[in-house]
Amino acid sequence: MKLSIQLHLAVLSISDTVSFLEVFGVDRVRSTVHNWVHKAELQPESGRSPNHVAADETVIQLDDEQYWQYAAVDPSSNDLLHTKLETTRTNVIADQFFAEIREKHDVDDAIFLVGGAVPLHRACEKHGLDFRYERHGNRNSVERIFRSIKRRTTISQTVSATPKQKLLTSG
Repeated sequence: MKLSIQLHLAVLSISDTVSFLEVFGVDRVRSTVHNWVHKAELQPESGRSPNHVAADETVIQLDDEQYWQYAAVDPSSNDLLHTKLETTRTNVIADQFFAEIREKHDVDDAIFLVGGAVPLHRACEKHGLDFRYERHGNRNSVERIFRSIKRRTTISQTVSATPKQKLLTSG
């Protein structure tokens, strides 16, 4: 169970996680692994009230598919406040992301530090949130999260590769 959750946190799909477990002789159906992951409550704890929130989005490539990862981090503690993984990037999704953050945390008085993504700027304006464009500084905390996620997805793609693929990429 713990391995399944860790594999899924490494951004393996539920199906890929089930396939990986089969290598070790563990036979579980997708719904079982899905329930384990959801019971683990992977979203960060609610109820925080940070002064600043670093928020951004990035694209993550898994095989031939792209996903958009949205994240919000408290730069003073580097704690992840909220995350969302989507198959596309739209103004509506950015708006939902900020609505979810506001629902979970007391951030209405926080200053949001965002990159150059226009959908994030629009969503902050729509929600009446104070934001400023920042390339570095306190926004680096969210960039560290993204680097970690991208590193994990690269590792997970190597782990889920066939033995022949592993041999071709290891040399």
